Amino acid sequence: MQRFETSQWLPLPVELVFLFFANPSNLPPLMPDKLQMRIDQMRLQPPPPRPPASDLAEHFTGTVAGKGSEILISFSPSPWLRKRIHWTARITEFEWNSHFCDEQIQGPFASFRHRHGTLPEMRDGSVGTLVTDVIDYALPFGFLGNLGNALVRRQLAHSFAHRQERLPQILGFATRLAAQLMNAEASFPKV
Repeated sequence: MQRFETSQWLPLPVELVFLFFANPSNLPPLMPDKLQMRIDQMRLQPPPPRPPASDLAEHFTGTVAGKGSEILISFSPSPWLRKRIHWTARITEFEWNSHFCDEQIQGPFASFRHRHGTLPEMRDGSVGTLVTDVIDYALPFGFLGNLGNALVRRQLAHSFAHRQERLPQILGFATRLAAQLMNAEASFPKV
């Protein structure tokens, strides 16, 4: 079994960051374009009841994949390979604003488990979120498959570096849009 870990701090509330990651539709924009990643099918299960937000301004909404949800994705691992790789993942753990885990039930790995974590963390006087990712995986074909581990780790590192670059841009835009919508809603007269 191999392990890949990474983390990133964002100056945004945990609830927003968790909700963003718990929506499978947000995955493709975070992946490198050359992978041509897409979601081919989703069977979503509802999450457990959501805890109340500590601040109404932080009570964001969106689609969430709860425990038991299955997502079928496909991607092109290399520009010179025309065949797309299909991968089905199932959400096996879900705890609001803390973490969720997805596990491969069919795909290119012998096993693959990804724990997406979000923790509130203060940095330089600002409240934010520490995003952690822990991936435990095994490659197929035993010893021969393990020869390709350096390539897999390099691809994971590249994909997460790309995600870490894109995430502040995407979430920053989403936060500004949510603030504009809340301001517009507040300006409507109450009936």
